[in-house]
Amino acid sequence: MATEATIENLPGYAGSRPVRIGNAADHQVQLDVFGPIADLIYGLGEHHGLLTDLQWDLLSKMASAVIARWQEPDHGIWEARLPPRHHAYTKVMCWVTLDRALRTAQRHGRAPEPEWEPIATAIREEVLDQGWDHGASSYTVAYGSPDLDAALLHIGLSGLLDVADQRFLNTVDAVEWELRAGPAVFRYRYDDGLPGLEGGFHICTTWLIEAYIAVGRFDDARTLFAQLVTLIGPTGLLPEEYDPMTETHLGNHPQAYSHLGFIRCAQLLDRHRAVQEA
Repeated sequence: MATEATIENLPGYAGSRPVRIGNAADHQVQLDVFGPIADLIYGLGEHHGLLTDLQWDLLSKMASAVIARWQEPDHGIWEARLPPRHHAYTKVMCWVTLDRALRTAQRHGRAPEPEWEPIATAIREEVLDQGWDHGASSYTVAYGSPDLDAALLHIGLSGLLDVADQRFLNTVDAVEWELRAGPAVFRYRYDDGLPGLEGGFHICTTWLIEAYIAVGRFDDARTLFAQLVTLIGPTGLLPEEYDPMTETHLGNHPQAYSHLGFIRCAQLLDRHRAVQEA
């Protein structure tokens, strides 16, 4: 990727300066990236009953990377232009990597490395202890920070913390209260080192819908999902963000993860409806 630079003579879409080429995040450390891939491999094995040697090799290598580096600070999922921190979501995803590797090994008769289980336990215990902020009554973006982050809904959605645990219920309430504005759920509200404001992220909205479902708030889940449906454009596609103040669509369009979250919520709600009607 090219070195980041600003093109001063371009106004940007709707005056959204600065206009940049390249991306300084190319040099960031983001240790959360292994978790979703490990979860995907585990899910494929669950649904199809197969695990290839290539998948197991990849899963094992990601587990090894987590073992080597999970105690490091990083820049986190959102590429904030801040010094590296111990991001709680990153630690959750490190735990997910090892947890899914262990579950995959058990299901498919593979041999896990002996350190996977004790380190997964150590990560979980650290997150539950150091990720909690008593002032916010919620899990927060990084150890020692009071700032909320919608990504922390994954502390329950991942299975690290039981969704019936009061700490998860409090985290859902905190995200709803501080980060939701109508149909939009913002990633966070803290200063991320970038100028200007942004909209709510549709993927965060789908995480909150999923959290509502997980804790049994089905009416709230259906209401927020219906609001999200109204934001789909005439092409049937979703962008990355939505500004509820100006009712403007923002960011990349179309955005793949907006649709992935939307589809998952539709499936979960449909599954619940089918159970209710059975």
